[in-house]
Amino acid sequence: MSYSVQHLQETAEIVAKIDPAACEKCVAELRGVRDRGGRLFILGVGGSAANASHAVNDFRKIAGLECYAPTDNVSELTARTNDEGWASVFAEWLRGSRFNAKDALLILSVGGGNLEKNVSPNLVAAIQLAKQVGARVIGLVGKDGGYTAKAADACVIVPTVNPNNVTPHSEAFQAVLWHLFVSHPDLKVNQTKWESVR
Repeated sequence: MSYSVQHLQETAEIVAKIDPAACEKCVAELRGVRDRGGRLFILGVGGSAANASHAVNDFRKIAGLECYAPTDNVSELTARTNDEGWASVFAEWLRGSRFNAKDALLILSVGGGNLEKNVSPNLVAAIQLAKQVGARVIGLVGKDGGYTAKAADACVIVPTVNPNNVTPHSEAFQAVLWHLFVSHPDLKVNQTKWESVR
């Protein structure tokens, strides 16, 4: 079997194992944010930061949800990292944005953060701040043992079908899942361009 066949078979297996009820719960949380006039802050590092930027566009344009990704402002991100440290960079950015109980975090992450292993402590600090202010936490993660999966109000876990491919599948399925969310009839308010061109 070629690697291409293997990777695509793994992808199909993941699709079959994703929990639709968890997806619906995330959509309900996102609808709640919009209905109460809150904002969605999308957090991710590495490839997930790039996904966050794309997702911000879709949530704003398709779902009509006020939405931001702190990693889109590289000047502030690097200044805070330099002056205050990496672990607090998202929490401090959120404080500067008057993060409050109407708002929500959407965490895009492979592992979801782990303080004991010092992996993505900035995500953990942001989630802890969300709990302090009463904001909601939604997660799209690739591991069920991370902080996000344990602390989120709604979370879709991308099933592991090959431990050697957790990262590529997790990051790829972030895009599949947020596109599901913004296309969901409970969230979608604006037609996408190519579907409107006949």
